[in-house]
Amino acid sequence: MLRGKQKRYLRAQAHNMRPIFSVGKNGLTAAWLDQLTGALEKRELIKINLQQSAEATVDETKAYIEGNTEIQVVQTIGRVLVLYRPATDVDNQRFSTVVEDM
Repeated sequence: MLRGKQKRYLRAQAHNMRPIFSVGKNGLTAAWLDQLTGALEKRELIKINLQQSAEATVDETKAYIEGNTEIQVVQTIGRVLVLYRPATDVDNQRFSTVVEDM
């Protein structure tokens, strides 16, 4: 579980990012979660957004992601969620090394 200082750092890093995934009318699926996990393995920190057509709410999406994966929701802003998961590959660890030292 992330502490406040770590979340603040990650929110600051995510500030200028654009959402790279979205939740649409297909909803929340295992295949979608696999894609999220793959993207986080390369980036560690991403933003996703819920489209207007999405059946799931922000809270449902957050609960689904955190309940079925190791991914942590760092922040929600409107229909945008900031997600974080430390990469297992050392070459991809851009944020986790800093977060661990906090």
